[in-house]
Amino acid sequence: MVNLLISSPQTNVFVLLFWALAAVVVFIFVSAIFVQRKKGKHLAEELKELDKIKQNNTEYEFVLKAMKIAVWRYDARDQSFAYENDFREGMNNYVISNNEKFQDTLSAINPADKERVNKSFSDILEGRTDFYHEEYRVDPKVGASYWEDSFATIVERDENGKPLKIVGTSQRIDERKEMESSLVTARNKAEESDRLKTAFLANMGHEIRTPLNAIVGFADLLPVVESEEDRNQLIQEIQNNNHKLLRIIDGLVSMAKIEAGAKSLLMAKVDVNKMLQQMVDTYQPTTMLAIMTECPLEELPIQTDREKLFEILDNLVQNAVKFTEAGSVTLGYDVLGDRLRIWVKDTGKGIPEADQERIFERFVKLDEYVPGTGLGLSVAKSHALSLNGSIGVESKVGEGSTFWVELPLS
Repeated sequence: MVNLLISSPQTNVFVLLFWALAAVVVFIFVSAIFVQRKKGKHLAEELKELDKIKQNNTEYEFVLKAMKIAVWRYDARDQSFAYENDFREGMNNYVISNNEKFQDTLSAINPADKERVNKSFSDILEGRTDFYHEEYRVDPKVGASYWEDSFATIVERDENGKPLKIVGTSQRIDERKEMESSLVTARNKAEESDRLKTAFLANMGHEIRTPLNAIVGFADLLPVVESEEDRNQLIQEIQNNNHKLLRIIDGLVSMAKIEAGAKSLLMAKVDVNKMLQQMVDTYQPTTMLAIMTECPLEELPIQTDREKLFEILDNLVQNAVKFTEAGSVTLGYDVLGDRLRIWVKDTGKGIPEADQERIFERFVKLDEYVPGTGLGLSVAKSHALSLNGSIGVESKVGEGSTFWVELPLS
């Protein structure tokens, strides 16, 4: 019995082998579980990273769409372009085809900008700069030309630091260029208006003082003049200068009303023939010129604002008389369908073509030696526009001018 309980050496070896085998099995089992868990964790991380990349791509495309940008790449090794995305607006965008060479792309750029763009892109391509930015006009094969803004930077270099790959963006900037142009035009007009206003204010004292001095001076002479003929001549000069002063004040008041935004119209029935004849009767006694009318109809009643139409014609006739030294001033009209064109033709010195638009602006005087405030034609234009009409001039230097205002008949 005792011998059975005592293990033999062979038995002990088997026991040790059993436990060793069990330990190996357990180790393999645990290792398998550990490896599986590690693989699962790594896979989860990869899936998470992939999801993050997808999310970044979505955000990336969203930004490109919002900014209306095209993304392109340039491979310096084979010297070719390739577009990745293009979210620009417009149907006539110039799109670089895959493997297109730089010189082919350059041919689509406006000649005025081509040399500048070529130099700028060559600088980054040769590694002289790290960044590229240019604004230029594109002339596509189909459609009108447009403005484009382009940025680029180096994303890969060789062992010597020479650029291998360049990534860039392009964006249409037509609206921005139009806004810039409008702002520049507005600034120039504001500066010109300010300059003219300064000149106007400096000239206004002289314009008002001249008739006022004449009125005061001739009035002081009246008590000491005994001749009836001389007294009548002085009275006539006083009246003429009164009219000049009133016209200056009327021009200032009219411009003040326009500046204040007075837009009310008092419509009434007006006979154009009678109003033109009234102009003749008003100005003929004050000048040696022949002032006449050419009315094709016996009467022409229209519905308009009597005061504004009178002021338009008054300024046109006054301007014609002022700049005509000899000859005549003729008033007339033509019926053009549903519109009426009233014109004032003179035999004066005429207006250079370059100045025929700006003379309707405020404070503009082409001849500083001729009396006037430079407001009459501007007031006439404002009144014509308020009556749903238009105004203009046809003139040749040395041959006279024809000013016209066109109004609706009804």
